[in-house]
Amino acid sequence: MTTPPALLIAGHGTRDDAGAEAFRAFVRELGRRHPGLPVAGGFIELSPPPLGEAVTELVDRGVRRFAAVPLMLVSAGHAKGDIPAALAREKERHPGISYTYGRPLGPHPALLSVLERRLAEVLGDWDPAEVTVLLVGRGSTDPDANAEVFKAARLLWEGRGYAAVETAFVSLAAPDVPSGLDRCARLGARRVIVLPYFLFTGILPERVKLQSQEWATNRPDIEVRSADVIGPEQELLDLVWERYEEAVRGDLRMNCDSCVYRIALPGFEDKVGMPQQPHFHPDDDGHHHHGHGHGHAHSHSHAH
Repeated sequence: MTTPPALLIAGHGTRDDAGAEAFRAFVRELGRRHPGLPVAGGFIELSPPPLGEAVTELVDRGVRRFAAVPLMLVSAGHAKGDIPAALAREKERHPGISYTYGRPLGPHPALLSVLERRLAEVLGDWDPAEVTVLLVGRGSTDPDANAEVFKAARLLWEGRGYAAVETAFVSLAAPDVPSGLDRCARLGARRVIVLPYFLFTGILPERVKLQSQEWATNRPDIEVRSADVIGPEQELLDLVWERYEEAVRGDLRMNCDSCVYRIALPGFEDKVGMPQQPHFHPDDDGHHHHGHGHGHAHSHSHAH
């Protein structure tokens, strides 16, 4: 009987202490739920522990094989590039380790049901048929990642009785939150629930709430309510486990149909076939040890 691979959770990282602690608590809870299986988690940037430290922790516990699951809703540069680059670097630092790499989490039906619950919490006496939902994603320079948020919005709209589900982004992509709310207003919405498409609390989801409130004060004719982030729910714990089992079985279906590194998308033609090299962000702060930098490499070589 071979021992099952350990579980390594890879997170974005956040400058928000509560958000970073939410991630670490989630990793601890996964470990509690699966006694006997080594579980560790780390971040790509911005907050401790770095991913490399989590790998070292597993190696120190005698782990030789692990499955890495990105704790991310969409497959943007982090999931496609940085994590594979970081893992490749760890393989050089710890000869003899091997790993498989799992898929990002969304848009999974289990997460849609949590989003539905978040909406219900603030719906109150409103009739869903008169409510427009504005789903707000992180935002990325990766067109495919932004398209994934639209896919989640469409799936959320299906069969749940809301007037509409619109999409906006808090950074790097249009429309931003105020423009997304303007769009809802132009479409005739009078009641809007802003729903953050984020796993845990942090600077960006707080910004979504703040921008929504600011917008609403200037539009007294429109009622705006803010829903909560997904959070460390049962469904999320189960889904990470599902992604782990998928990775262990080698049953990986990475979405490469609209990937900028394979397909010439308008404005991104120069990225096709581009060799992806790890690089280091100058803004990595002091608690990142050398070698835990923010790298960009593309995982297609691993994932296909």
